[in-house]
Amino acid sequence: MAQQLEAFEQYSIQADLLIGQATREQLAECMRLLALIVARYQIKHGEISLNSASAMLKAGDPNDEQLLILTMGMENLVNVLRNVVTGIREIKH
Repeated sequence: MAQQLEAFEQYSIQADLLIGQATREQLAECMRLLALIVARYQIKHGEISLNSASAMLKAGDPNDEQLLILTMGMENLVNVLRNVVTGIREIKH
């Protein structure tokens, strides 16, 4: 779990740096791409509760499953942001 927490923290730092570098238009494109990824997930697996997702972000001590979800979500954000900011579109999300 400590390794997963470290990965989450590193992705969070990377995300903050990329958000700081991105233009408003790049952030909007990132949001559109992430919305498409979420929509595809919803079609395949059903709705995602915004209340539970929000609670997970605010959890002071997430369990193993929550930490995995948080880390993977932050990894997706970093990958999409990096692709948009650099113009490279090759990493799968």
